Amino acid sequence: MTDLNAKIKQVIEGEDVALFMKGTPQMVMCGNSLRALEALRRAGAPVTAVDILPDPAIRQELSALSGWPTIPQVFVRGELVGGADIVEELEQTGELERTLEERLGRDYREGRAEKTVAVV
Repeated sequence: MTDLNAKIKQVIEGEDVALFMKGTPQMVMCGNSLRALEALRRAGAPVTAVDILPDPAIRQELSALSGWPTIPQVFVRGELVGGADIVEELEQTGELERTLEERLGRDYREGRAEKTVAVV
């Protein structure tokens, strides 16, 4: 396993909600990344973002790990939820909040924070 692969796995498995996106929450570089981020924000999710743009290898390793070809990718407690369309659909049906509550606990909004971590 490469060092990059290990770092990506550490974020996926170690963070409550991991968002692999183009850019950062402060400077989003892609409309789909913004859509996923906004849906997570509306649901009150504690988001840990990873910018995949600094190194093309991040995207390659991530897609190899998840089996999901596109960015953004949202993981909740180590499990792939999906990309922008799926996260928005889950939010609209209330399923996103239910999933967050089930996996993170009823009071998941209390620890709500956004942070950005680098994997390179």
